[in-house]
Amino acid sequence: MTPRAIAMHTLMQVARRGSFPDVLLDIYFKENPELDNRDRALITELVYGVLRWQGRLDWIIDRQISIRPEKVALPVRLVLRLAVYQLLFLDRVPAAAAVHEAVELAKASQPQHVVRFVNGVLRSISRKAEVLKEASPEGSSEHRLAMLYSYPVWLVQRWLTQWGTEETEAFCHASNQIAPTTVRVNTLKTSVAGLAACFKDLGFSVEPSKLVPEALQLRSIRTDLSSLEQYERGEFQVQDEGSQLVAHLLQPQPGETGLDACAGLGAKSPHLAQLMENQGKVIALDNQGWKLNRLMENGRRLGVSSIEPVEMDLLELEPSGDEFSFDRILLDAPCTGLGVLRRNPDLKWKIKPKDFRRLHLVQKGMLNKLAPLLQPGGVLVYATCTASKEENEETVQDFLRENKEYQRESARPYLPPGCAAAVNRDGSLQTWPHRHGVDGFYAARLRRIS
Repeated sequence: MTPRAIAMHTLMQVARRGSFPDVLLDIYFKENPELDNRDRALITELVYGVLRWQGRLDWIIDRQISIRPEKVALPVRLVLRLAVYQLLFLDRVPAAAAVHEAVELAKASQPQHVVRFVNGVLRSISRKAEVLKEASPEGSSEHRLAMLYSYPVWLVQRWLTQWGTEETEAFCHASNQIAPTTVRVNTLKTSVAGLAACFKDLGFSVEPSKLVPEALQLRSIRTDLSSLEQYERGEFQVQDEGSQLVAHLLQPQPGETGLDACAGLGAKSPHLAQLMENQGKVIALDNQGWKLNRLMENGRRLGVSSIEPVEMDLLELEPSGDEFSFDRILLDAPCTGLGVLRRNPDLKWKIKPKDFRRLHLVQKGMLNKLAPLLQPGGVLVYATCTASKEENEETVQDFLRENKEYQRESARPYLPPGCAAAVNRDGSLQTWPHRHGVDGFYAARLRRIS
């Protein structure tokens, strides 16, 4: 398949099955090793660019067609989105090439009259490209911001109610930016200065993090980081600074027993082990074995030997005796993911209004399952990668109301220097892409006092 055909197929899978684009692209790239770095970069750009700007692309397309928008079949709309993204957002792709490729994609599955429709719409948009690039929607604030920055109207309306216009627009703009690549230096194997020097020798632009002592921001990357010998030696892990701060907030100590209660693919479990100097034990709990397998593979690469995987559904956990008793617990809970839209733009089209309440109840259930597992004096950190009251403040407040043996502690004393601006009035951690330049993470530190 051509790069644009692979991008089209990926977008179809995301739209029809709710598949994750990063997983799909990883599969396609492994199945097509003949693709060079330039083709891979183009495919990735097209997939994430279309998902990021889907709302604005549809707004432009729907103003240029003479039929009702709902009459445009999904495959045709995806062909149009792909081409319009190239016409309006990618200067390096010639307009004629973008239109031609779209017509060829349409010919592969559509009747001739639809191919003519695609060709006509795209030629019209191509002629007006400079005007359409600057086109600004009119109407209500929620409609204007939703079309301008490409978000569902209902979601923008929700943010306007909670945050106001200025904050909402800043968040929408920042969440559309391509996030920098940030790595966590594995101090079990190398030093921050040593790895930074290696990256500079490779021609990367390297900046130390302002928030996390073991983090480096990399720019001007034209290389797959997983192909580097430093990666193979386990000297670093790709991980955003906001995510790294969560482990710092837990402050695990060497020799302790910790629980990563929703371990997933596991960037945080190895980080906890790293902060514990690989001394003690980190139980990585998840209900999907394949994720735990990937976690353990990564742990071995990083030289971490203190992680023990447990495949189990947290909500079905019925502990007995001392088999589950921990000094520290991290619950990185399932959430709507609104804080990581820079990396996962597909999420804004997948979530629904009812998801906030549904996930709030799941999060409460998980916290209540974990409450008796923490030893007196121990610390539990509740974290999400989202920005919604129901999933953050309200979940913690409900938990504290129902579990009187727990109390909240301010995050400020437990975070690295430079993080003061990321601590809320109630003491919880909240990072924002538009305020701190990192992914949006929320975390509350809770201590069991009796």
